[in-house]
Amino acid sequence: MTTPQVMVLRAPGINCELETYHAYELAGATCELTPLKRLLARPGELDRFSILAFPGGFSYGDDLGAGTVLAHELRRRLGDPLLAFIERGGLILGICNGFQVLARLGLLPRIGGGALRQQVGLAANLSNHYECRWVRLGALASRCAFVDESWDLHLPAAHAEGRLVVAEDVRTQIDDGYRVFSYRDGHGDTTERYPANPNGSPGGTAALTDVTGRVLGMMPHPDRAYLPWHAPDWRRAAADRHPDGMVLFEAMVQLARAEG
Repeated sequence: MTTPQVMVLRAPGINCELETYHAYELAGATCELTPLKRLLARPGELDRFSILAFPGGFSYGDDLGAGTVLAHELRRRLGDPLLAFIERGGLILGICNGFQVLARLGLLPRIGGGALRQQVGLAANLSNHYECRWVRLGALASRCAFVDESWDLHLPAAHAEGRLVVAEDVRTQIDDGYRVFSYRDGHGDTTERYPANPNGSPGGTAALTDVTGRVLGMMPHPDRAYLPWHAPDWRRAAADRHPDGMVLFEAMVQLARAEG
């Protein structure tokens, strides 16, 4: 089995690329930090990789809305190569701002497949301010190829625009396996209530996949919970506790290795 190759995208305003890079490397992959300009100029570079990561941050300063400018650049100049990347079996992860980009680009949820068309958006939190807190996530039975529905994760969220807004024509269809994680309360139940749900997303939605199950966008940050001491209770935790964020990176790398 070959070592999976991961492209971690760099663009103006993205600020979580090094953590994402390090997490994938610890998970057993080989990574490259790829500037957006280089990828736009040479989209064929995608052929060398099995995983593409869109890290968190504030791409282009979130001018015109979170992820808007980067999504426009990608749709105009890289739309077809991205669809071809998924079609040949590539995996894509978008974290926080990366999720916002993938939603505006039209890669998520892409119900019905076909051309890129925005079907969902991520709007301002109902609290009307930036939220930075640890949240509990529960995995759902979904189409996602690398997420197990038994997962119960504790991850940090840090965003101002994380509330899912769904186009009317896909509102009912999105329940057909496109929701991957939901925010959970102290009883382990999906919730729309603040602060367990930091943004008020309907159905407690914290993550979505696409029609193929090979693209995942999520608002909370596994890249900020992939080392033991990232957890707020790490001094009290068992010495052998596996970091929750690392579970996701390892699952993607394992799938890419098995399919490679």
